[in-house]
Amino acid sequence: MNEAPKSITPADTASAFPPGHKNVAHGRIGVLLLNLGTPDGTGYWPMRRYLKEFLSDERVIEEPRWKWWPILNLIILTVRPGRKGKDYATIWNNEKNESPIKTISRNQAVELAERLKDHDGIIVDWAMRYANPSTESRIQALKDQGCDRILLLPLYPQYAAPTTATAADQAFRALMKMRWQPAIRLAPAYYDDPAYIDALARSMRQSLAKLDFEPEKIIATFHGMPEKYFAAGDPYHCQCQKTSRLLREALGIAPDRWLTTFQSRFGNDPWLQPYTDKTVEALAKSGTKRLALVAPGFSADCLETLEELDSENRHYFESNGGEKFAYLPALNDSPEGIDVIEAVVRRELQGWI
Repeated sequence: MNEAPKSITPADTASAFPPGHKNVAHGRIGVLLLNLGTPDGTGYWPMRRYLKEFLSDERVIEEPRWKWWPILNLIILTVRPGRKGKDYATIWNNEKNESPIKTISRNQAVELAERLKDHDGIIVDWAMRYANPSTESRIQALKDQGCDRILLLPLYPQYAAPTTATAADQAFRALMKMRWQPAIRLAPAYYDDPAYIDALARSMRQSLAKLDFEPEKIIATFHGMPEKYFAAGDPYHCQCQKTSRLLREALGIAPDRWLTTFQSRFGNDPWLQPYTDKTVEALAKSGTKRLALVAPGFSADCLETLEELDSENRHYFESNGGEKFAYLPALNDSPEGIDVIEAVVRRELQGWI
């Protein structure tokens, strides 16, 4: 990942450059993995900086700025950083002093680079849409290492404006500051890619085999979004439903044992339904004793899976009569997870390698 970049020298050209001509790194291909982001720490101020950047994004909160600014700055950023900081502290990687999504994202880049070492001149890096490492800094780092072609891979299997689109926006903002821009490719969503569905199925089979119970119901839960975003034309809901159906069929699970729900609501507007927490609670109250949750839309485990699903929803289930509960891990940096990323990258690099 850190090989010295190639440089243009007089020997590389038919005619020598003028004396003192500046060498320019060139001729390499960059692959940049993009994920959502993470605070730099669990304290009030790191959390506040992260939440301010995240919740100020007009792709995430589609409200008039005159209406949203006072709500965000005078209410939410006063109260929410402390509460969310405590949640992050429950999942924090204390050894590396970072959140799990940062640890996993780094590992994904390292593993992908190892898989691509059969091609000279490919450099793999990773970045976050919010906080660090920033998208701008990593694009610049790739260019400094001689990458005049860069593939951007947002690690969101299903396309949504508040995830995929804002990741692309941030990359394009960085390019706007460059006099000499690299050529850019943006990988499409891979919600129905056979490699993705196969990897999910293999991972789930392995996780289910480790349980000491057989779930009566399995919930495929996806991050939610306001219904008005869907009504405005966002394809996310449809792509989630297709992923869920293809995964159920790949596993051979009967439709009456499988549910598709949406989690992580924010604010008072109606969001995509059915809601995960309400469904978990209702299943427990109606007599379901054994339940498993899987989150196919997350490429890396994070606060929304480790704390919200594995902790909060476990509590909802067990406190309402449920007995056996399991959250099945995301693909993360497992061999199955890297299989998916590698398949997408190799396909999207065709013509460059």
